[in-house]
Amino acid sequence: MTHSEDTSDHLSAAEEAHGALGRKENIIMNRYESENIGRLRQYLGGCTVMLKKNGAFPLEKAGTIEAVGSGVRNTIKGGTGSGEVNSRYFVNVEEGLMRAGFELYNRDWLTVYGYCRDEAKEAFKEELKRRAKAEKVNVMSLSMGIVMKEPEFSIPLKFNADAGIYVLSRISGEGNDRMPEKGDFRFTDGEVRDILEMDRKYDKFMLVINAGGPVDLTPVMSVGNILVLSQLGVETGSALADILLGKTYPSGKLTTTWAAYEDYSSIGEFGGIDETRYKEGIYVGYRYFDAAGVKPLFPFGYGLGYTDFALETESVKAEFGEFTVNVKVKNTGKHPGREVVQVYAACPQGRLDKEVKRLAGFAKTGELAPGEEETVTVKFTAEDLASYDEGKAAYVLEKGKYVILAGNSSEDVKAAAVYELDEEFELKQVKNLLGKPDFEDHKFEREGAADHASLFDADKLPVNKLDLSELQTELVSYGSNRPEAEAVLDELSDKELAYLNIGAFDPRGALYTVVGDSSTTVAGAAGESCSMFEDKGINRIVMADGPAGVRVAPRYYEDRKGKHSLGPGVPEGMMEYMPDAAKIVMDIRARFRKLKERGIEVREQYTTAIPIATAVAQSFDVDFARMCGDIVGSEMDIFGIDLWLAPALNIHRNVLCGRNFEYFSEDPLVSGKMAAALTQGVQSHEGRGVTIKHYAANNQETNRYASNSQVSERAMREIYLRGFDICIRESDPVSLMTSYNLLNGVHTSERRDLVTDILRDEFGFDGMVMTDWVIGNGMLLNKDSVYGIPDPAVVAAAGHSLFMPGCRLDHRNMMAGLKKGRVTREQLIENAAWLMHVAHRLGK
Repeated sequence: MTHSEDTSDHLSAAEEAHGALGRKENIIMNRYESENIGRLRQYLGGCTVMLKKNGAFPLEKAGTIEAVGSGVRNTIKGGTGSGEVNSRYFVNVEEGLMRAGFELYNRDWLTVYGYCRDEAKEAFKEELKRRAKAEKVNVMSLSMGIVMKEPEFSIPLKFNADAGIYVLSRISGEGNDRMPEKGDFRFTDGEVRDILEMDRKYDKFMLVINAGGPVDLTPVMSVGNILVLSQLGVETGSALADILLGKTYPSGKLTTTWAAYEDYSSIGEFGGIDETRYKEGIYVGYRYFDAAGVKPLFPFGYGLGYTDFALETESVKAEFGEFTVNVKVKNTGKHPGREVVQVYAACPQGRLDKEVKRLAGFAKTGELAPGEEETVTVKFTAEDLASYDEGKAAYVLEKGKYVILAGNSSEDVKAAAVYELDEEFELKQVKNLLGKPDFEDHKFEREGAADHASLFDADKLPVNKLDLSELQTELVSYGSNRPEAEAVLDELSDKELAYLNIGAFDPRGALYTVVGDSSTTVAGAAGESCSMFEDKGINRIVMADGPAGVRVAPRYYEDRKGKHSLGPGVPEGMMEYMPDAAKIVMDIRARFRKLKERGIEVREQYTTAIPIATAVAQSFDVDFARMCGDIVGSEMDIFGIDLWLAPALNIHRNVLCGRNFEYFSEDPLVSGKMAAALTQGVQSHEGRGVTIKHYAANNQETNRYASNSQVSERAMREIYLRGFDICIRESDPVSLMTSYNLLNGVHTSERRDLVTDILRDEFGFDGMVMTDWVIGNGMLLNKDSVYGIPDPAVVAAAGHSLFMPGCRLDHRNMMAGLKKGRVTREQLIENAAWLMHVAHRLGK
């Protein structure tokens, strides 16, 4: 039974209007919506990061406030694309402040700005249409994820309120990357002018950043209070009001380095149509800033709160390759707060060029009152300190000194202990599998690298022996992790097996796939597996998009063909670019009237928009991430969703990647740990699973369907695959999705070495592999790209159970590949066995 069929679970309008959680008045909500939003709201401050403070906040009470900026009325709850979650409502900053009792001064500014923005939007749309016509592409395809730069403006400010805030918003999304231009990554001239003027005029002023990733703060660094609000889902506006009044407080840390644009690494390529060379190798994010000696505006791991903390390392122990670091944290300020303890390791600079230091572990305190103390324990293993040696095809610990550092950001750390390894140790013997790029990774030459203990004032600390005598080298056995096929699969014909290896589609339907709204079981779900053989015990699996909550259609109807979205089935951000004729056909009100006339009931299925992945990671709170997963899992229970197409854990390699908001961090440890916690939360619900993605090196949106990521074996293993390994080992995800891009000349989905040898045999993955949604006949490829789309038969040969979302052309190509030997019947059976294994694991 779905929630829409159980009216007893609804809150009354009166009950909701007077609720304590600041909901919109006169909205009838389901109880699960109210409960989930309430659970989230008390933790949202922990996702925000205070970059600067001068003691002016929190405010004593809600008085008059001059709230201006693009993000006050046009607040962004999350990015665009498949992650657009259809929540019942959304509280912007303007509404959040008013509900908290603030009197908004100079609301005329917001109205006039709205006119400016509307004019700019119309001009932008017309320009997109002209560009689409010139490039001979569909304007909807071109519009996906594309960002309109914020317009220039000159609107009077009044400066007569008790306090002022400027909320700067930026949005990005799936399909396009950001630009290092004014109105996007950089501030407009009007924004800089007004922010600096408000900071001069108001004693109590805060700049608030409502964005999914960094912006260049260089021109406004003189501002005394800067808060990264991020994009927090349903209650984003209420969360800011809570922080201003001290009902909650910022306690997050940056998971990406914030810097002036010209200070980011330019060693590697980004945004290439055909080739993108990762020449920087392992020097991503803070690893680059450390090695290059470039000081960012705000380093990785940085974040302030309303209070202050003192950290003192009490003890460090290392026994048989397992490290335990105990750090005492004391609240030395006047407000309650939480602190994040971060432990880094500086590894020996021997044969292998290494980063200056890497994050080895982290933990967050509970809430500490002024004067209160807590000892936090951070644990990690020798594996977290290993480097990949391509010459030996092994993960190794080089001999030399390992300096353990503890602190509360990547810059603010102190040496806590030194361990020395007498002989090089091989932790895991594998194979070089991923091919070679057409370059050698960049290396930094650093003076004194051989004895780096002095870099961290660690030369006076006692040197302890690193004892690895209890460890043995792991020798990977390839070809051993395979499923047991059930007899029913041998009984299927080749044609039937081909159907089973492709996402569900109507065999009499369109030749090509057009959109990803491909489920008839749950309206608005992204897709499902084949249901032709349910009488044989091979049950379908239903999948819904993420990662900022469950994405399904908010309204739907049902007939003999299944459940259907009462809407266009495309992300909301693309709707305004639809042709007028299509808009008429998809007019929701007109369709609703026709359905009502026919006596067909329209039902609802709203879901909860949780914070974007970057915001979840900024909390550095794995318990909170696990709770977010629990919320998602509970709503999957309600709607009958088997697999959530999330979490996404690609690396913030470049700050301009349009999809960074739905990824966690520039650091693979943070990405892996947060993805694991979300997975644990979802999969604590029996019959529900996640699909970790996008595997792998999917770090730009430009020509994402056919961009070749050239990456060294070492960088892949230390940076881009490591988070997946951590997540798999710690949470056993049910499913995994490969990425659109190529890796060293071959589509990731066509690489058996990546999909089977590394994923299954090295990482121990015991779930199902599917492709990302390969739409149509390559219609979304960049017209100048030299690469095509994956071949379903080769994808199946690599070890995928599903080529998604599925269409007649995919089946035709699978059969042709089977006939020509690009895939064997035995492999199709093996793939289907993994599908059945997952279905049984989900209780189907």
